[in-house]
Order: sequence, then structure tokens, then C-alpha cells
Amino acid sequence: MNGFENKLRRLLEDHEKLISRKNEKSDFYNGLYERYKYPVLTSEHVPVFWRFDLDPQTNPFLAERLGINATFNPGAIKIGDRYYLMVRVEGSDRKSFFAVAESRSGIDGFRFWDYPVLLPETDAPDVNVYDMRLTLHEDGWIYGVFCVERKDPDAPEWDTSAAEAQAGIARTKDLKNWERLPDLKTPSKQQRNVVLHPEFVDGKYAFYTRPQESFIETGKGGGIGWGLAEDITNPVIHEEKIIDERVYHTIKESKNGEGPPPIKTPEGWLHLAHGVRNTAAGLRYVLYLYMTAADDPSRVTFRPGGYFIAPQGEERVGDVSNVVFSNGWIPDDDGTIYIYYASSDTRIHVAVSSVDRLIDYVKNTPADGLRSPVCVKQRYELIEKNLKILTSQKI
Repeated sequence: MNGFENKLRRLLEDHEKLISRKNEKSDFYNGLYERYKYPVLTSEHVPVFWRFDLDPQTNPFLAERLGINATFNPGAIKIGDRYYLMVRVEGSDRKSFFAVAESRSGIDGFRFWDYPVLLPETDAPDVNVYDMRLTLHEDGWIYGVFCVERKDPDAPEWDTSAAEAQAGIARTKDLKNWERLPDLKTPSKQQRNVVLHPEFVDGKYAFYTRPQESFIETGKGGGIGWGLAEDITNPVIHEEKIIDERVYHTIKESKNGEGPPPIKTPEGWLHLAHGVRNTAAGLRYVLYLYMTAADDPSRVTFRPGGYFIAPQGEERVGDVSNVVFSNGWIPDDDGTIYIYYASSDTRIHVAVSSVDRLIDYVKNTPADGLRSPVCVKQRYELIEKNLKILTSQKI
């Protein structure tokens, strides 16, 4: 066996060993969810034959031809007994594309399909696409709503960084064959983090939005918005209202946006979102939960203070450090919830909780007191209660 074949065999064996590795619960504990020791997907999980030319005639040194920089921000869905992630895969060229990874367990063994998604385009060509939310809608379709990025047409020719973001929409029945629909139109100049609600509301398609005045900055608006569209094949929202606003000196003072589609529970709609604040080291992204009414998904009923998941340890390091972001979770029939989140725009992790635990969290965690004296009072009340319990039980 020659050197080329030896190198290729080693590449394939190492790749299979990585995919086959069993995940383990970490020692982390907060009573809300279990974290797992290993990321469920990294750039090294991407198939060898996506990255290397395996022909010794055209690639005698077995060099990587099309490198992969990161795997992150996946949509998620369960079909039958399989867990599927719609992964944002970013090449070394900075372009992102979508690819499906499949697992039997939901916590390990994720294996990419042989080919990434070949997404149709609209009349306005896509420059970059990313962060697809998957919604199984009551109309029978699986919808993918994602950010589509193009160069800002109003920017001067010399400005090669000015961009605009809009909400692209595609739909499928099998995650393989996709129909592209027109981009969502709203009163806002730009849109990010748009999510389709899984049920009709007043006979219309309901969207969670994040209106923006520019590509990066939310401007005067911002917050998680809500709007209705009559027709998904001509998706137009005429009126947006903010249902979860940005708030000064909180985890969401700079930006916030909806994560995956909300989960319907006996207590209402359970939402996972991201909040952003500015620090001396840059923007810090965390995840938080809130709940809306079962009969009105636009009315917030519970808004626990603080973050739900924040980056820890090696999760803090990556292309965009100190970030966790989620646009995919899967509720199982037994009440288990698999929360897929990316860290620092680099890799994908899973945290496992349950509907009951998350309902308890959103209902019984105090709302943000908004001022230090109020927050200290909340903590004093908890301390006094607990000291009485410890004293009476002599623990």
C-alpha cells in the first residue's frame, strides 16, 4: 500500500472514530438541564470526501481542497425515530451552506448525508445563507426560514462590507427536495432571526421577526417582533409589533431574537431566544426563555430574569468568542427536550431538559428586577427562606 492510500485510510478511520464516539453527561449541574461533554458536531465531523480530492492523479499529496471552517447554528426536527439537524456549514471561503446531519440518539452519532442541501434561489441571487429554523407547520409542510445575505444595493462601489439581511423561505416534505418561496416582506428595512409559528393564527401564517435598520445594528426598533401574513407563497407582513423588547442593563440590551419555533405546552407556548449585551471584550450572546399564552402566542405570560444558557469553558473560544446561539430544539414524545446550541460560531452542543422542568423554570424564576436594589431584595428573600429550611432540618 502506497503513502497516498495509507493517508486516506487514516483519514477515514479517524473520521469514523469521531462520529462513533459516545457522548457523556458532564459534571455540570443546575437542575435545569444536562450538558454533554463532547460537541455533537464540529468541522471535523464533515465528511472527508467533502474536503479532500481523493484522486491520487489530481491530488498526489492528498491535500485538503475545500476546507471547512465551522459547523454551527442548526435547525432541528425529529421525523420518525431519527433526529435531524439542518447545520450551517461554513467553508474556509466564508460562504455558508446547509447540510443535514442525522442521529438515532439525539446526543451523538450525528452523520452528515452524502450531499449538502442544494437550495433553489429567487431572482435575487443569494450571496450567503445561514441559521435555518425548521417549522413543521399544521399545513403539512416543513418550512425552513433562514437569513439570506446580499450586498447592500445602495452602498457605494468601494464599500465591500455593506450588506443587507432578509428572511428567506423554503419548504419541503423530506428535507431533500426544496421549493423556494419569495423572501418575507415586512415594514422593516432588514430582518434577522425570523421564525415561522407552527400553527395558523386567525387563519394566517404567523412570524416572529427581528426588525433592523441596518445589517448589524437594530437601530431604534429591535426586539422580538410579531406579524401575520395571509399567503405563504406571497409572504407579506403589513404590521409588526414588538412582543419582547430590548431592555437597558439586561442580557438583551443590545439585541434579542427568537431562536427555534416555540413548543406548545399545557401552560402555553415555550420560547427559546438569544440576548446580546455589549462588554469591553465585545458582544456577549446568551440564551433565555419566555412563555406566551396558548390562545395568543403574541402575549407574553412569563418572563424569567437572567440567562438560561451562557458559554462556559471552551465554549467561550472560537471565531466569534463568548457566544452561544440556538435556532433548533426537539421535544420528544416523552417530554424530553433536546436543545442544540452553537458556541462561538464554531461547534454544536446539546443540552437535555424536559417540558416539565422548563415550565417550572419560566413560571417560578423571578422576573428581572431591573435595578440592583430590587435584585438584592429578591436574593435576600431566597436566602432567608433557605436558611430557615436548613436550620429546621439541621442540614
